[in-house]
Amino acid sequence: MSKIGGTGGEERSENEWSEDDLSAIENLEEEIYQIHPSIKLKEEDGDGSFAAEFYRCGTDWSCLSPVAEVVEPSHSLSQSRNLRQANLWQMWGQNKPSPLSSPPPNKKLKKTQFCGQAKAKATARATTSSPNHNRPRACPFYKRIPSFSVDAFRYIHPLELDTDYVIQGVKVTLLEANHCPGAALILFRLETGLCYLHTGDFRASKLMQDYPLLANNRVNVLYLDTTYCNPKYKFPSKENVLSYVVRVTKNFLKKQPKTLVVVGAYSIGKESVYLAISKALGVKIYANNSRRRILQSFGWPDLSTSLCTQATDTCLHVLPISSLRYETLKDYLKNYVNQYTAVLAFRPTGWTYSEGLGKDLDLIRPSTRGNITIYGVPYSEHSSFTELREFVEPFAILIFQFLKPDKIIPTVNVWNPDNRDKMQSYFREWLKG
Repeated sequence: MSKIGGTGGEERSENEWSEDDLSAIENLEEEIYQIHPSIKLKEEDGDGSFAAEFYRCGTDWSCLSPVAEVVEPSHSLSQSRNLRQANLWQMWGQNKPSPLSSPPPNKKLKKTQFCGQAKAKATARATTSSPNHNRPRACPFYKRIPSFSVDAFRYIHPLELDTDYVIQGVKVTLLEANHCPGAALILFRLETGLCYLHTGDFRASKLMQDYPLLANNRVNVLYLDTTYCNPKYKFPSKENVLSYVVRVTKNFLKKQPKTLVVVGAYSIGKESVYLAISKALGVKIYANNSRRRILQSFGWPDLSTSLCTQATDTCLHVLPISSLRYETLKDYLKNYVNQYTAVLAFRPTGWTYSEGLGKDLDLIRPSTRGNITIYGVPYSEHSSFTELREFVEPFAILIFQFLKPDKIIPTVNVWNPDNRDKMQSYFREWLKG
């Protein structure tokens, strides 16, 4: 899934981000992947994201009808027949696809309304390219890998981490990405000797230096997660942020024992934050039915055994990150007025980071209104600018600079030439030596 990245069209200091700005960015996933309008949600299910709806339907993969036996690792997948996917809407109990997926026959889509400079540019593009403006969009350059053509909505074949697979003559290996459950770096080794590495969403880590495949293979082209490819982003480590969150929580509870602790999270991601609090306090984690189905599907024993089904059984709750607003939390607290008198909430995202903070987490100032306290903590599952540089730069005396690709292709914040040019200038500097 693509992530929105950077600061958008115009540069703004971190202190200028409003609560609405952050919520809009953080909850992009839930706004884009809307549920089919005819699906009725139970009140207890709560979460309305695409991922939540998918898991609410269960993890029965019978819609993928295997036409041949499963191919073992290191055997050529090209020798087997592909999986055939049945109608997903049938799986979801629908008779026909969502009207959101395609316009009705003979009906034109409503044009998007632009304003200001964006409108002028859009009009100019439409004028200069009018003969072809109805053609299907080509695959973006940053999603192209030579010799591959994949329709991810038609064919699904699960692969294990750290296992070599041969797909149409190309050796494919998945490596841990230090992002969210299921995220992986993908290494492609072609018969010609060329090597491609696609990081997907990842957070560069010192442990990646121990990956033999990365240490022993020259990467010719690196597709890089450039969500935070801006020198102002120099996050503290995940471990330091988790320690800080635990310390703040313990100190807060000493002063106000009747406090409900809330952690904001996406459908997938940020699990380590609330799991760290759970272990430190010795309490269970409450999440609604929809989120619990997702979390239990990970096969993560520490997490699965820490979940509970009753909200009143624990002081630690997980809510959508978009819910971390004063009025929303105030209303949420009313449900537990007999148990708690205050809310301590954490918004764990790299977008809360500011240059003035640096790596001194004690400089973080929470936002407090009445009995609601919200901490924005720079817990990111994407690489900081410093980590990206150290991941790429060769021959430097820094902790884990070990790749020297011939070419780097950014995969985030690539919507305009200025952004791409700026990132390429960073890449050229990193690759010197």
